[in-house]
Amino acid sequence: MIAAAAPALLLMARFAMSRPRTRERPRDVETDDALLVARAARGEPGAFEELHVRHVDMVWRRLTHLIGADPEREDLTQQIFMEVFHGLARFRGEATFRTYLQRVVVHAACDHLERRRRRPEPLSEEMSRVMVAAGGSPEQSAEQRQLVQLTWTALERIKPKKRVAFILRVVEEMSLEEVAELVGATVSTVAKRIAHAHAELQKMLGRRLKDGPVVGVAAAARKDART
Repeated sequence: MIAAAAPALLLMARFAMSRPRTRERPRDVETDDALLVARAARGEPGAFEELHVRHVDMVWRRLTHLIGADPEREDLTQQIFMEVFHGLARFRGEATFRTYLQRVVVHAACDHLERRRRRPEPLSEEMSRVMVAAGGSPEQSAEQRQLVQLTWTALERIKPKKRVAFILRVVEEMSLEEVAELVGATVSTVAKRIAHAHAELQKMLGRRLKDGPVVGVAAAARKDART
């Protein structure tokens, strides 16, 4: 019996580590994000490239968590940085560049998920095999593949805004306030989205979510929504 969907979400998140890491760059006052943004906005060569190198792994991981191992992640990553580059003149620094970039990632993921809901694609058997951790027994591997397939199918049926809030809270383990800042909604709205996503998953997967850690997260969200 499969006990909970939360482990499957974490298995999917393993793909966040599947992309080669870019080379770390030294960080000091001269190469602070704010200074790099200002230099890039003035058109200084190499400034935006430095921002890209500094943040591309974060963008890739976040996209992987939000949309899964989608073959369009590479194109989406490039589109996100192009959007940010063309919007540098409008960046006023009310939030950090990293927060601003994460907001762009979240909105790009929502848009992509909305398009994908109109043409859903099942998770391939090959992809589900790759998502399963090595070293388990054949029975354990088969159970994990089943769980990944079930969870993927369920997540694909949840509206993007609910799905994104749920993933940020459960997989990324963000606070409700942090999620609200990224998605541009109130804390109470985010809490309701998370609770609704959990309820929909629970309905689709039945008792397999009964004792999982997701329940506690959703219960906390509902409690926050009432305060």
